[in-house]
Amino acid sequence: MSILRRLPADVRRSLTMERGERVLTFTPTEDGHVVATNLALHLADGTRLPYEEIDRASWDDEGVRVLTTDGRWHAGRIAEPRMLPETLRERVNATIVVNKHVNLPGRGGVRLVARRRPGGEVLGWTFVFDDGLDPEDPGLRAQAEQALEGMRRSMGV
Repeated sequence: MSILRRLPADVRRSLTMERGERVLTFTPTEDGHVVATNLALHLADGTRLPYEEIDRASWDDEGVRVLTTDGRWHAGRIAEPRMLPETLRERVNATIVVNKHVNLPGRGGVRLVARRRPGGEVLGWTFVFDDGLDPEDPGLRAQAEQALEGMRRSMGV
């Protein structure tokens, strides 16, 4: 299959794209197409995942699994990923302004992440707590907020 093939017009029309959004790469699936644009990953089921909302992605023989910053998993069955893994990695990494793990007193740690939309301003900060820590624990969140404030002062972000 040629890497220079064009995305079928009917598939392009079915995508929910923002103004200025353009297709970078795509691959066909059993259910449609997975499309990477300059702003988001579009799964075959119609799900649009903006890169600044993707925490991580993994690839295997079945396809792609994507974890979003809200803790939800999304999957796409892909037989031939073509340039999707490289494009997804590059686009997600481009949204990260700061990604720093901080140890919390006697409790494990938290990853502090600042992200921006491609070409935009910083959207805000996300706390990604180590496995086994309750992100709803008010004491833990207070420690994470304190760590964030210290890091923001030292980095000027």
